[in-house]
Amino acid sequence: MAKSQQTFSKIEKEKKKLKKREEKQKKKEARKANSKKGSGFDNMIAYVDENGHLTDTPPDPSKKKKVKAEHIEIGIPKREEIEVDPIRKGKVAFFNDSKGYGFINEQDTQEKFFVHVNGLMQEVVEGDKVTFELEKGLKGMNAVRVKKV
Repeated sequence: MAKSQQTFSKIEKEKKKLKKREEKQKKKEARKANSKKGSGFDNMIAYVDENGHLTDTPPDPSKKKKVKAEHIEIGIPKREEIEVDPIRKGKVAFFNDSKGYGFINEQDTQEKFFVHVNGLMQEVVEGDKVTFELEKGLKGMNAVRVKKV
């Protein structure tokens, strides 16, 4: 007599597949039952209240404000140019003559700026008070046109 081709694992796999199909069908039916499809346009509308928040209730007409079209400014307002003295004052915090670079601490903000020997107008050493200008470098702002005070 021949053995059955159905093993225990095959039967278990079939049971799992059948169970998954049934669960999927139940979920599908539940979604259809809870669906608000075709419930209307009113449920899709969102309103903005006087504070700019989204709500599902329409705004109160008594709080409505009239705004003239001329008062609405579209775009970015022009920025007023502020005159800033490009020459800054500082003190040499570190300078390595052999490598040709150092750092300057700005007097007002105590911010450190890199300085290269090519940006020097006169030779400087640590502790010298200097004036300098800033220029954008590869890794940040660099001090250039450095002069002793």
